Amino acid sequence: MSKLLYIQASPRIERSYSIAVADAFVSAYKEANPKDEVVTMNLFKKELPAFDGLAVQAKYTILHGLKHTPEELAAWKRVEEIIAEFKSADKYAMAVPMWNFGIPYRLKQYLDIIVQPTYTFTFSPKEGYKGLVLGKPVFVAYSRGGAYEKGTPSEAFDLQTKYLQLALGFIGFTDIRTLIVEPTLAGPDVAKKKREEAMARAKEMAKSF
Repeated sequence: MSKLLYIQASPRIERSYSIAVADAFVSAYKEANPKDEVVTMNLFKKELPAFDGLAVQAKYTILHGLKHTPEELAAWKRVEEIIAEFKSADKYAMAVPMWNFGIPYRLKQYLDIIVQPTYTFTFSPKEGYKGLVLGKPVFVAYSRGGAYEKGTPSEAFDLQTKYLQLALGFIGFTDIRTLIVEPTLAGPDVAKKKREEAMARAKEMAKSF
């Protein structure tokens, strides 16, 4: 039995295009894998520790090979809990809307917490950076109001998919499956058609996930 962690990076829930597409994927996945565990995490509802002060200091203590103070250990414990929760999954699904050409700030905060040396990546002068989250697939449903297709002038504004796929690849993901629904602000008829097409495609992709 596998564990699928479904991460929602939108606060809009029922009005979110990315969640609608990811929901379709997860629903089809459940049908195909009824014995698997699915854990849903909405980052706008989850209590995430602020990555500041003692937590930042604790990170650099690790980087420099030093010993933590009791205060740093206390701050770092919550970071470790979030990382352990993330790494406990065998597979991942994500719903990610575009905000100001990038990703929502709560997803950035989550990544800042889980992307940590010795936990999700390592570094050595000989091998450079090496991800530690290996052999696990991830499905990402992206949504954006405009169209940022490859080969067009607007492609340069797409810091959403570029950043997230870079971050996921950095910690070890190689099997990254993506689906984009756009442009959601082109009018209700166009948006509905694009969403329905993406949902249908997501269901098909879930069958072989």
